[in-house]
Amino acid sequence: MPKILIIEDEAAIRRVLNKILSEENDTYQVEEAEDGLQGVEKIKNEDYDLVLCDIKMPKMDGVEVLEAVKKIKPEIPMVMISGHGDLETAVNTMRLGAFDYISKPPDLNRLLNTVRNALDRKQLVVENKILKKKVSKNYEMIGNSEAINHIKTMIEKVAPTDARVLITGPNGTGKELVAHQLHEKSERCNAPIIEVNCAAIPSELIESELFGHVKGAFTSAVKDRAGKFEAAHNGTIFLDEIGDMSLPAQAKVLRALQENLIQRVGADKDIKVDVRVIAATNKDLKKEIEEGRFREDLYHRLAVILIKVPALNERREDIPELIVHFAAKIALEQGNSTKQFSKAAIKLLQEYDWTGNIRELRNVIERLIILGGNEISEQDVQLFASK
Repeated sequence: MPKILIIEDEAAIRRVLNKILSEENDTYQVEEAEDGLQGVEKIKNEDYDLVLCDIKMPKMDGVEVLEAVKKIKPEIPMVMISGHGDLETAVNTMRLGAFDYISKPPDLNRLLNTVRNALDRKQLVVENKILKKKVSKNYEMIGNSEAINHIKTMIEKVAPTDARVLITGPNGTGKELVAHQLHEKSERCNAPIIEVNCAAIPSELIESELFGHVKGAFTSAVKDRAGKFEAAHNGTIFLDEIGDMSLPAQAKVLRALQENLIQRVGADKDIKVDVRVIAATNKDLKKEIEEGRFREDLYHRLAVILIKVPALNERREDIPELIVHFAAKIALEQGNSTKQFSKAAIKLLQEYDWTGNIRELRNVIERLIILGGNEISEQDVQLFASK
């Protein structure tokens, strides 16, 4: 049931607005406040889906109410009510974050349309927050070992900055989780994080993928196309497996980092981009530099902050928590109840040599859940988790 607050010092206007909204939709729960101070106090103590607020009021005017609400509950849409002489102020409130404004006396259709649109916007904001929480859950870092807690502390310190980060570690350790955590906890979290797997793109296409191309730049370039750097503008680009990038592409990435400028393939016009770069690799880049396969200047540009993700064999104390996490997640995906693992089964899994790291552990847990008994036993592990 949408909850609407009317903040208006004129009792007659309050009655009219309340009557219009109540008669239009009997699911609207309408409350009133007779001045700005009372309105802000109600907003502090109650949850509203929409606020209709007069601009000219004693004690606290509408602009002050708007500024206060944006500080305490910025997600609430505010619709301002303006008199004939308040038009300029009403327009200014839009710049300050108001959803819209209506004039006195209120036009019935305009009022109802504005209310519907504002409530739809609030619902969209709520749905986006829920979706974002679900996405964040997918990139949750599980474990409380010293190694993982060190990484979590690093993320908390580094994420709010725009510093470039190079994440290293073997395959399957969760380097992409670190990248997503860095983005989620940054000032850029409302803009996209664009992932590029440098190892999965043929060397002849990597430049086009990263920087885009113009029509006719090569045989299959039938139209202009923006690249990943442009798509990540104001957000983050995650260059996974950067150690597999070709030297020509490395040179262009270096220029993008130095000057915040890119050039589409086949074009001579520079495009300015504002992008945070996070890179990851399972290779020893210093060795790659020695053998001439990776640019040393690019390495120093990328490795402002180095985060090393440990192999699972180096954090065995996290395995019980990871087993519980994956068992619950797999059960949810399959629509089944969560299976329990016996202490002996967990102990045996902790002793395994996890060359495939977290990725391998997840696959083994899924196999055991499908093939094992109601409680996963030591015997199940011996039968189904063998290499």
